[in-house]
Amino acid sequence: MISLARLAAYEILTAVSAGTVDLPTAVAAARRHLDDDRDSALATEIASGVQRWRAALDYRIALFSNRPIARLDAEVVDILRMSAYQLLYLTRVPASAVVNDAVDLARRVGKSSASGFVNAVLRSITSNRKNWPLPPRPGADAKETDCEAVLDYLSITLSHPRWLAARWLDRLGFEAAEAWMQFDNTPAPLTLRANPLRITRDGLASRLAADEVRVHRSTFARDGLLVDEGHALRGAAFDEGLFFAQDEASQLIPLLVGDPPPSRVLDACASPGGKTTAIAAAMQGRGLLVATDVRDRRVDLLRRTVAASGATNVRIVQADVRRPLPFLVPFDCVLVDAPCSGLGTLRRDPDIRWRRREDELPALAAAELTMLQRAADSVAPGGRLIYATCSSEPEENEAVADAFLAKKPSFAPVRADRATAALALGLVDARGHLRTAPHLHKLEAFFGAVFTRRA
Repeated sequence: MISLARLAAYEILTAVSAGTVDLPTAVAAARRHLDDDRDSALATEIASGVQRWRAALDYRIALFSNRPIARLDAEVVDILRMSAYQLLYLTRVPASAVVNDAVDLARRVGKSSASGFVNAVLRSITSNRKNWPLPPRPGADAKETDCEAVLDYLSITLSHPRWLAARWLDRLGFEAAEAWMQFDNTPAPLTLRANPLRITRDGLASRLAADEVRVHRSTFARDGLLVDEGHALRGAAFDEGLFFAQDEASQLIPLLVGDPPPSRVLDACASPGGKTTAIAAAMQGRGLLVATDVRDRRVDLLRRTVAASGATNVRIVQADVRRPLPFLVPFDCVLVDAPCSGLGTLRRDPDIRWRRREDELPALAAAELTMLQRAADSVAPGGRLIYATCSSEPEENEAVADAFLAKKPSFAPVRADRATAALALGLVDARGHLRTAPHLHKLEAFFGAVFTRRA
């Protein structure tokens, strides 16, 4: 009988491969049918690990099968990927159990004719586990003429799209690109943000300790805690809205609104609400914070997050920031946390690296510029406008900021470290933008630009 965890992992991978859902959505759907926490954890680990190491897995599968991945049925590819991942990266799992479940799974999904092939490939991988045939790391004497060998190592051994590896190699250099990719391939810890409307960070740490959840303070975010051990999302502290799960780099963006924030603030792309509730907490219940999003599902999620936080000064409006916003009275500060490629969050969302294409970046940047221009119309004279993304790529970051200033001469740039004193040294680049980077800060790659409307 095939283990429930492996069945769930297969369902997750087929859904992601079909392009119908992203990895977090597929994982959430599969976990609802698993009663045992151990099955849930294993299914999630297998599915996430396959996305994280997909290029390295495909390289070995093609090598030991003597067939290109493109010539194999999609169902067989997913079975081989998840099984090879367990054999190569989860060595505590018995190899015989992995191979037997893979063969049974091939039959179960109507690929009985491929069961012998699956068995042979996986047994070859098993016998070569201690000698992984992957492109080696270039030596210190590697020259520029070895660029293809360098890209082989970055894109296959470190499992990133070749187009992205080429970009990072060109922009950052080899060592920084390698460190960034190694960061992406390390599973992300659960990061929490204490809700100051209900509890302090130290108070939350003590409360979690009582629930056998061990945490330590984040490096840069003033309300952040990283979970070392335990199940933080299951206790009463989560149900009471004492904290939210939010990446540390994401927690830095609301600081750009000001410390303290002004009395009228608009969060124009607010769902799921992490930044909204952080701003509301900094406002201490005073003033007005309007939070908008466009899709019904996103607005519902935003509404639930705000309700859980206990914030009383937030008003939610369904609106599309790509169109003129329905506000007659301008705001002292407007935040545009724009939907973007997400290429800065590959550690947290490893499937993004395979879902995104380089030719998508111009269209994404154009949409982000439109959102920023529309939002700018709601900024009062002398007010502040903030543009943020979780992208690593300059087309979506400084290029959008520059294009905005060229089109809107009524706005001027402001250095992020002058917009707030709450940012640590080293988080602001030479141009004055907030920029976090894996190889520098051990954080996901977030970007923030600040502008002010001339009085």
